[in-house]
Amino acid sequence: MLPSSRDLFWTKHAQQKLIEYNLSQSRVLRVLRHPHRIEEGIAPETIAVMQRAGSKKHPYEIWVMYQLEKKKIKIISAWKYPGKSPEGKIIYIPPDTLEFLSSQKI
Repeated sequence: MLPSSRDLFWTKHAQQKLIEYNLSQSRVLRVLRHPHRIEEGIAPETIAVMQRAGSKKHPYEIWVMYQLEKKKIKIISAWKYPGKSPEGKIIYIPPDTLEFLSSQKI
């Protein structure tokens, strides 16, 4: 089980993505606590977790990328992926997120 919400650090980028994709902090925490799939993140030393959402007719996935630090979990980004992403392959990350990750030292 992951630590409580007090032990989380939200980057400004992650907060902007919550607004952009109409996600709440509690929804992101639910994805962190009960992921359907866990993969290595695209940025160094990051983890990406996914949870399916939507309906059978309009499925999508909610992805969260985070980094484990000493006593906190740094939430780097969150996004919605339309449809079903292929397992074990590099996940699609929106271009603006990739630009942010390459400009930051994460």
